[in-house]
Amino acid sequence: MKLYNYWRSSASWRVRIALAYKGIAYEYVPVNILPAVGENRADGYRAINPMTQVPTLVLDDGRQLSQSMAILEYLEELAPKPSLLPADPYLRARARQLAELVNSGIQPFQNLPTLKLFSDGGLDPKKVAADFIARGLGAMEASAQAHAGAFLVGDQPSFADVCLVPQLNAARRFELDVAQWPLLARVEEACMKLSAFQSAHADRQPDAVAAGAK
Repeated sequence: MKLYNYWRSSASWRVRIALAYKGIAYEYVPVNILPAVGENRADGYRAINPMTQVPTLVLDDGRQLSQSMAILEYLEELAPKPSLLPADPYLRARARQLAELVNSGIQPFQNLPTLKLFSDGGLDPKKVAADFIARGLGAMEASAQAHAGAFLVGDQPSFADVCLVPQLNAARRFELDVAQWPLLARVEEACMKLSAFQSAHADRQPDAVAAGAK
């Protein structure tokens, strides 16, 4: 498999965690999505991902998948052990709910094209994005209380945790203090003790290292 991704992309980061957690080997293909570079807008990449977003997972037979949640579901079916979803149907839905709080309710407001629209409209993009992130993480903190254990849903990592870790990293970039969400901060700490979460961290990716990113 090949994973076309960008080191700091939250969606890319989620897929890297899942691949590492399940022990699935892949080739890392960096795609620089910064507006000044725009490798994602090149014709070659647009041919495999018409939305010009990352990540894109290209399977061994050349078929392609995009959108991180769809890729997570595919990997869960491809390699069900170790699982990133609880066994109980209700708790599986809760894990997906928390993941979608990030995927649908937070991340779109911090993406580069959205930040540009905020700026073009005369708004402070950093402040507006931070407001959306804070509101979403507050909802996630409250929603996770009922079923949290060592992780957001019980005592094993799930899609919810896979989405949480990159999102808290983004929150810090927007100068939010994640300590205001103690449950989320505690779970992040538990996640970062696992090798899959460590190896998938943005700062450890080859394009981050090459750019001297911090």
